[in-house]
Amino acid sequence: MSTNLADVIVHIDETLPLDQLTTLEDHIHRIGGVVSACNRDDQPHLITVVYDPKQVKSSDILVRVKSEGVHAELVGL
Repeated sequence: MSTNLADVIVHIDETLPLDQLTTLEDHIHRIGGVVSACNRDDQPHLITVVYDPKQVKSSDILVRVKSEGVHAELVGL
């Protein structure tokens, strides 16, 4: 059985301290259906999220980010 995964980039409008960014990545990763959530050190405003669209919608991921007081929007891949 194959799983079709999707990618989305969360663009964070403000500069977050490293510990807050790490916590945010962890919270995104804990969403059911999310396979990975990570950012690169050279692009701290971007978090790449790989997820199973049968289990979670990209809009749900954005709602989670915004629920933590972060201003962000989705950028599709």
